[in-house]
Formats: sequence, C-alpha cells, structure tokens
Amino acid sequence: MPPKITDPIVWQQAELLMQPAFIRVIDHIGKQLEGSDWRGKYEDVMVWPEGTTDETKDTVTQLVQRLETASPGQVVEIEQALIHLPTPQPEYHLCLQHQGVPEVKVNLWELCYQICFRDYDPAQTAINYGVIIDTSLIDETGDIDWQRLDLKAGQLVEQIFANLPDV
Repeated sequence: MPPKITDPIVWQQAELLMQPAFIRVIDHIGKQLEGSDWRGKYEDVMVWPEGTTDETKDTVTQLVQRLETASPGQVVEIEQALIHLPTPQPEYHLCLQHQGVPEVKVNLWELCYQICFRDYDPAQTAINYGVIIDTSLIDETGDIDWQRLDLKAGQLVEQIFANLPDV
C-alpha cells in the first residue's frame, strides 16, 4: 500500500526521488540477473480493495476500456460511474524464477519506498501512513545525491538476491 503523504514538502521530496530510485532499482536488478542463474520478468499487477467482487472488477475493467474509444460526452458519463466504484492500486512486480524453485515476487514500488523513506515498513505504513523522507538522498542544494541513491538502491537489490532460496 502506498504511503499517504499530506505534507506538501514531503510530497515534493518524494516526487523528486521516486522515479530516479525506480530507475536505479531496475538497473541494479539487471546487473544482479546478469551474474545469476535466476531469470526475471516484470509484471503489472492491480490490487483491488478487500471484498471487491469479480463482477465489480469486470465492470470497472470494461468501463476503463470503454474510455479509450468514448466520445467526450461518454467520457464524462463513464468517469462519473467510475467515481462510485472501487479503484485498484497498481503495482509493479519483479518475478524471479529458477528451475525447481517456487517463483519469488518482489513489489518494486515497495522497494522504492524503502529507498526513499527512512525506516519504511509496509505493515506500519498501512496502519498509520507515517513516512519520513530519507533526506540523506537530497543534497544541500535540494537536488538528488546520486551516489547515495545509487548506493542505497544497490544495497537493497543485493539483499533481495542474497536472500533468494538456494538453488
């Protein structure tokens, strides 16, 4: 679950860091896969609010598909219908596979949150939404400290690969 950020300064800092963190994560994953027997693929996943029925999921999916070819008047009508329906949360997963070992899935957005926020814990964040930007990743001029960002991303990706089941 993504953290809910209400402080405009924290929001601005998160916007500054998230895309570069994601790019560094993908780069480090590629490097780790090169020297590994594991194979990786990426997967878009939609996580629905608990209790959402298959019928409701189908309705939302059909309405979203209709938006692509809808006239301007139909767009307003479809958007009004969607406002009253549950919205899935998009996630992006790395699926690691090795022959004879169960697939390991890594939520890449959660990994980016771990990079951008200090002491990020998905379980705690789901309860109270409290996050604090890791300001060590931002230099004194307000720009990204690329070396620190790259180092933190690399360390977290290395931990994932170090904790994979033995093959």
